[in-house]
Amino acid sequence: MLRAGLIGLPSSGKTTLFQLLTSAREAPRTQGKVEANVGISRVPDPRLDRFTEMFQPKKRVPATVEFADMAAGRSEAKSLVDVVAYKNADALLHVVRAFRDPSVAHPSGSIDPLRDARVVEEELVLADLGVTERRLERLEKDLKKNASADLKREQDVLLQCKATLEDGRALRTLGLTGDDLRRLRGFQLLSAKPLLLVLNLDEADVSAMDASTAVLRTFASGARAGVVGVCAKIELEISQLDTADASAFMSDLGLKESGLDRVIRAAYDLLGYISFFTVGEDECRAWSIPRQTPAVEAAGAIHSDIQRGFIRAEVVPGATLLARGSLAACRDHGELRLEGKEYLVADGDVINFRHAT
Repeated sequence: MLRAGLIGLPSSGKTTLFQLLTSAREAPRTQGKVEANVGISRVPDPRLDRFTEMFQPKKRVPATVEFADMAAGRSEAKSLVDVVAYKNADALLHVVRAFRDPSVAHPSGSIDPLRDARVVEEELVLADLGVTERRLERLEKDLKKNASADLKREQDVLLQCKATLEDGRALRTLGLTGDDLRRLRGFQLLSAKPLLLVLNLDEADVSAMDASTAVLRTFASGARAGVVGVCAKIELEISQLDTADASAFMSDLGLKESGLDRVIRAAYDLLGYISFFTVGEDECRAWSIPRQTPAVEAAGAIHSDIQRGFIRAEVVPGATLLARGSLAACRDHGELRLEGKEYLVADGDVINFRHAT
């Protein structure tokens, strides 16, 4: 399951957004908490809806994203250093206030999304700098005892990180890949995680979403960062309507889908994840995997026994199955193919794994 941590300055609407994303009936208690509130969101996917209509299964299981939220003092970032739920997150969602409400005071006294984005970014950078410096001190001692090539490479990577952090830049901008990126995972560096800026808008700004979010697009223009706009106030109203009224309300606002769906999709896309499907009369399910995942590893997303006993994958593109109307029709037209372990699963693939028991 994907995991995302919600961060943000006080009065940004972060906890309200968490409540909406996770369909919590009551606002979670955050004041004085040491542990984060955790909730689950379903990833909206019309393909799964159509597979469900086609197969009429006993069970429908969408892909999910886990969200963690914790309130703190001046800035979330200082508390994040010690919050495992955030350190273990695959990505961070920074809720940035853009709405104007005199009854809800901003801690800095004025509404300035770009300033707030930079404030939290600086806190993440400073927290990571402390972790990096402590590790480099330990490495220096270890290298005197054992000057291995692996430790030396780790030192080189961390020195790159230190220089980047001292320059005030997040580690996600460094562009590390492969083994170098894996070397950092154990340190759970916060500024190395993908970042989605969620701009919490005024109702009046929703109809001009692109213009409203433009102020943060340059800030988030680097790799592994993105921006999405929502209005938590409107989303709360939409969540209390039935489906027909909610659709009409969104249409009046010029919205094709709810802001919550946009946030969940953006988080999913930011992490480079795709969905493949297993379908049938018992269950239609969406499975989350990173892009470029080989079939044998995708099998492991279902169960480790299927991965160990992998023989072949029966694959058909989801769009093909929807067009044909049945797996039998796909098979008759030669569109249901067999793939081996190295096949890279594509977004929307419908797969049946053949495996030894």
